[in-house]
Amino acid sequence: MTKKDLIDQRLVKEAELMVMQSHTRRHFLKESAMGLGALAMGSLLGGCGKKKAAHSIAFDPAHPLLPKAPPFAGRAKSVIFLHMAGAPSQLELFDYKPELTKMDGQDCPPSFLAGKQFAFITGVPKMLGPQAKFAQHGQSGAWVSDNLPHLSTVVDEVSFLKAVSTDQFNHAPAQLLVHTGSPRLGRPSMGSWVTYGLGTENQNLPGFVVLTSGGSFPDAGKSVWGSGFLPSVYQGVQCRSEGDPVLFIKDPDGMSRDLRKASIEAVNKANMQEYKEYNDPEILSRISQYEMAYRMQITAPEVMNINDEPQYIHDMYGTKPGKACFANNVLLARKLVEKGVRFVQLFDWGWDAHGDNANNALNIGMLNKYRSVDKPVTALLLDLKQRGLLDETLVVWAGEFGRTPMMENRNGAQNPFKGRDHHTDAFTIWMAGGGIKKGYTHGETDEIGYTAVSGKVDAFDIQATILNQLGFDHEQFTYPYQGRPFRLTDVGGKVINEVIA
Repeated sequence: MTKKDLIDQRLVKEAELMVMQSHTRRHFLKESAMGLGALAMGSLLGGCGKKKAAHSIAFDPAHPLLPKAPPFAGRAKSVIFLHMAGAPSQLELFDYKPELTKMDGQDCPPSFLAGKQFAFITGVPKMLGPQAKFAQHGQSGAWVSDNLPHLSTVVDEVSFLKAVSTDQFNHAPAQLLVHTGSPRLGRPSMGSWVTYGLGTENQNLPGFVVLTSGGSFPDAGKSVWGSGFLPSVYQGVQCRSEGDPVLFIKDPDGMSRDLRKASIEAVNKANMQEYKEYNDPEILSRISQYEMAYRMQITAPEVMNINDEPQYIHDMYGTKPGKACFANNVLLARKLVEKGVRFVQLFDWGWDAHGDNANNALNIGMLNKYRSVDKPVTALLLDLKQRGLLDETLVVWAGEFGRTPMMENRNGAQNPFKGRDHHTDAFTIWMAGGGIKKGYTHGETDEIGYTAVSGKVDAFDIQATILNQLGFDHEQFTYPYQGRPFRLTDVGGKVINEVIA
């Protein structure tokens, strides 16, 4: 045995000893400090956990990410959810309202304001006409503005939902509602539900990956990709589009691959002993996450590297290798679903189109946002299609709410920069691929884009439709928690059958 082998063996023994000592301390503290009251509480709360085996999902706590078949055959195998955090204006992108042009600069009728909640509208605001030119495109004749010249070429692949509504007019609660089914913290995100239900096709990568751009997190923070009351192994794993895809994925100097494996085995051996004693499924999640991290060290850097893509792909997406940007993340999303990742969630921050400064104003700063997403999103649809992946990949583009047809004013004063306030009654999202109808528009708003007049849907309906395309009945797909079955769509939601092919 060489000197190096002896050192490696000693390090592994030390790791085992440290973990066992930690276990012993935890054991002592639990036994001595919890007391009878805590044991009684555990019998009440722990009962929920013991009922998990009765759940309809074939959940294997030792192998929680193994691929599972859905209850019925779904059209989609994976989801790419593109969230424009801050809420883009539908009136500058998809919802063409020539009547609003005629009203530009007029005082807003009082009937539009009565009983409504706004973030920054006080007094009597002015109406604001569309800050873009519109035209019909494709055989479907879908209206798209000149802010999205690339996307206008692929509208026949898309279903537009023109009458989406929400009951949340602040960013964080509205984002939580879209992704977790609740405006309050603590519920699992959609990606967590999907990964819990389907597992992942690639055991060397997380089933749920999150990519952010725009220089900041969404207003709701990391809760929008949290696992809530589901086992933590199902939470979204945030990856980076520059540098190491995951922090600390590389072994430190002096740590060989074999030594890392032996160390993880030693830690997981102690974890398994603790699981046998306490029967806590989170311990098995911890074991699974250690093993996943070890496998990701080989797979993730390769998958998350866009430098090896051919030049025509970079030209197609408008990527900037080595930099953090939305285009890079969109290309990574394609690579991830191609490798079997189940749910990829992209957040692009900076879509809050207020008129508080030139950078956010609709006629100045938003132009850069439109350009930054137009080309890569279009490339994503074309690239998935040419690879035969679009039919089995559901792509969703959305914000958390819409924008008002009147100009915002703060303290009753008009702002020199044209901006729109938050609007809950009507906005646009679109879906493509994954069995969604092509070249279709569902729903309609009134002549100024203020309220829905037909085809009104909400976040629960969209969630129900996404789950349906993956093979789940949203009303039956539940998880027992706090004495009752919970579901993503809470007590609402209906599948939007009109947009299904």
